[in-house]
Amino acid sequence: MIFGHDTEAGLQAAVALVNSAGEPDALTTVQAVDAWYAEHRYTGRRDRDEVELEELRALRPVLRDLLTTDRDHAAELVNDMLAEAGALPQLVRHGDEDWHLHAIDADAPLARRVVVETAMAVVDVVRLDEMSRLSVCADESCQGVVLDLTRNRSRRFCTTACANRNAVAAYRARKSR
Repeated sequence: MIFGHDTEAGLQAAVALVNSAGEPDALTTVQAVDAWYAEHRYTGRRDRDEVELEELRALRPVLRDLLTTDRDHAAELVNDMLAEAGALPQLVRHGDEDWHLHAIDADAPLARRVVVETAMAVVDVVRLDEMSRLSVCADESCQGVVLDLTRNRSRRFCTTACANRNAVAAYRARKSR
């Protein structure tokens, strides 16, 4: 594990949210938010309405900027996000999760909690000088964000589909020679 479990979970959730903006858009219904929320084990308040859906959809470009920028700009964005949200980091334990950081009340709107949890995760990425763990998919037809948690920093594609498409293209290129 490169980062703490809460950092990795926050980064994975943010990357999934950002990448949901691809073609086709995977975040168009409240039920899609339900699935994302459950998959990434979020806890706390859920309004389950169109307003919450639209707030999450509006976060995607903001989080994309945070996850794909350079270290210094990421630090500035994190500071702004945490200050704007009035974040107050606290150690919490709930469910089967051991002690980890939450920096905003569980009753805050989901979109605000996502911003704060992502910002808190990026704090660790910046402090450990690991921004290279975040990149844009190597598939030229894709703009997905890649979170590379591999030991040897070998992940280049956002999904298996992108990796497979490029492997097939490379194979065909070799065969045509």
